[in-house]
Parts: sequence; C-alpha cells; structure tokens
Amino acid sequence: MAHMNAVWTWARQHGGQLLWGLLALLLGAALLRWWLGPQVQTEAVQRRDLLQTVVASGRVETPHRVNIGAQITGTVARVPVSEGQVVQVGDVLVELVGTELQSARRQAQQAVVQAQNRLRQMNELQGPVLQQTLRQAQASLDAARASGQRSLALFEQGFIGQAALDESRKALALADAQVLAVQQQVSSTQAGGAEHSLASGAVAEAQANAAMVNAKARYAVIQAPASGQLISRDVEVGDVVQAGKVLMTLSPNGVMQLVVQIDEKNLRWISLGQQALASAEAYPQHQFKAQVGYISPGIHAQTGAVEVKLDVLEAVNTLRQDMTVSVDLWVARKPQVLALQAIHVNDIGGASPWVWLLQAGHALRRPVRLGLRGGAWVEVLDGLREGDAVITLPNALREGQRVRVQP
Repeated sequence: MAHMNAVWTWARQHGGQLLWGLLALLLGAALLRWWLGPQVQTEAVQRRDLLQTVVASGRVETPHRVNIGAQITGTVARVPVSEGQVVQVGDVLVELVGTELQSARRQAQQAVVQAQNRLRQMNELQGPVLQQTLRQAQASLDAARASGQRSLALFEQGFIGQAALDESRKALALADAQVLAVQQQVSSTQAGGAEHSLASGAVAEAQANAAMVNAKARYAVIQAPASGQLISRDVEVGDVVQAGKVLMTLSPNGVMQLVVQIDEKNLRWISLGQQALASAEAYPQHQFKAQVGYISPGIHAQTGAVEVKLDVLEAVNTLRQDMTVSVDLWVARKPQVLALQAIHVNDIGGASPWVWLLQAGHALRRPVRLGLRGGAWVEVLDGLREGDAVITLPNALREGQRVRVQP
C-alpha cells in the first residue's frame, strides 16, 4: 500500500512533463510528414505491344434470305416442317389441296392425245386415201382426154354431131377440175399445208395448255429451293393462301455474316480486310475469327452509325440467324511502344492530356502527347521517357509539391 502511494505521488509531480513531451513528439512527427509530403503510388512508363480495337455489337445474318410463297391460290393440306428446322433442297415445305388441279391435268392430257390422234389420222389415213383418189382422178382425166381426141376425129370425119363433141369436152373439163380439187386436198394435208398446219397447231396448243396445267399442279407442292434453316413459318393446315403471299423464310446455307453498327467517329479506323475476333452472346466463351467484307457508304442520320458486315472465316456450328454478337475489330497494331495505363492520364479525352510525374521527390504536372489506344493502355508519343515514374495515387496534388513513394 505504501508502494502504490509512492508511485501516485511521483506521477503527480512529473505528469505534466510527460504530457508535454508526448505532445512535442506528435507535433514533430506531423511536421516531418508535412515536410516530406503525402505518400503516393507510382507506375513506370514501359514498352509493350499495343493492339487498338474497336468494339461493336450486332447480329448474325446470311448474305441473303429466301421468302417462300405460293404461286397459286389454294387451301393448305399439309405443312410437314416447323420453324427452326434445317431442310435440304427439294424437301416438301407446304402442300395445297390439288383435287381440281389433278382433274384439270387429266383433261389437258386427254386434249393432247386427241390433237395428236387427229394429226396422226391425217398423216396415216387421210393422206394415203387422198393419194389414191388423186390417182383415180388422174386416170379419169387421161380417159377423158383420149375420149375427147376420138370425138374430135369422128366429128371432123362427120360421124358425130356437134352435141356429141360438146359432151366429150364437158367430160374432159370435169375430170380436169376433179384432179385439181384432189391435188389441193393432198397439198393441204401434207406438211406445210393449211389443214396440216391447223392440226399441228392444235397439238402445240394442247401441249402448251397441258404444260401450264402441269406447272400449276406442281405449284401445289412447295419445295425448298435451297438447303438451309427455316427462320420463320406463317402458315397452318386449312389456311387459304393467295398467290405471292410469303409463307416461310429460309436462311440458306453458306457464308455467315456479322452485321454491326460502328460509331461514325471510328470510321477512320475501319477498312476492308481487317481482322476481328467475335463471340455470340449465347456462347461468350467461344470466340471465332471474322473479316471486314463490307462498309456502308452512308451513315444513319439518326444514330450516327455506319453499317459494317464481317465474313465469318471458320465454321461455327453454334451460330444462328439473328443471334446477337460482340465484335472486337483489330484496327491498328504497334510493337514495343512507350505506354502507360490510360486511367493514369488526366483529361485524356481533351486537347491537352497530362500526368503527375515524380521527379526528385516532387510532383510535377507533365503534358503528354498520346497515340494509339489499345485496351487499358495508351501510347505515349512525347512528354515521358521509358522508366519515368508516373504518380497513380493520389491525384489531389499541387504543382511542385514534395511527395514520398509508398513502400
């Protein structure tokens, strides 16, 4: 107890001195920190390869689409395919009710047969009969000529009268007219003749009509014009469809394209043949290569964007029509340039970018001239040298302020 009282007495006598000593120590430490300046973090300017990219989003699209529709009016009897299905060229897509068409087809075929039979009858039956008739008429003409010559001789000798001679001449004229008439019939039934031409024309007309009816009958079965994927289907069994109405849309197999919208401020960086790395939103882990194949000559007035199409350079089974994709266009590349992380550059988008440079323990505001921008890094063209220490934290400094590097 006596010992505790002694300690208490000593503390009361010397406590003031201890307090003032502690305050002096704290004040000295604060003055030292003030004199040395705030702690900062730095990063050295270094050389590295830079790849500048332009990022854009868009959709998957084939170079063209095929709208499939009916060419005749009819009622849908069968639709054996569904939206999203992959079809091959010639596959049946839609069937229309074809009862009337089949009946018309049979009638047209029968008309062709009848016209052909008429022409065959003319060539194989009527022609030979007329030839025989012509030979008979020619024989009758020859007999009439001989009889006329005998009658004339008898008339000159006085054995017959004028009446008998006139009858002989009439018989000769009639035989001659019959030969001429049969000759005209023979000519008409031969190739090039009027009757033969009419029969041939009837055959051609019947065949043309049959071809038209057959075509209409084929139109009742709508087939895939190319292999590909059906990306839309707007028809059901029982629908009455009109000629020209789009029933399905087919995306043919072939080269896939990525259609993206690029901000017009990046147009100066884009050129044909540039490489890109793309990925679908549905499969972000699967990246694939693409190449710029088309740049629209115009800019959208409302959005200020230009349409760019990229050809997919490899087979990508996961791509589907109208999928959303993200594209990184490789627009510029520089090896081993002086570079700095872009977040350490103040006013990087302005006319006079600058950085805080650590030099001889002081923070100096240093203007810089920038070049290529590649991801998180930016090229330094002027204002810094390799190895220079750029202050990263904090940024609230004064020009020429003393600073110390954080360990």
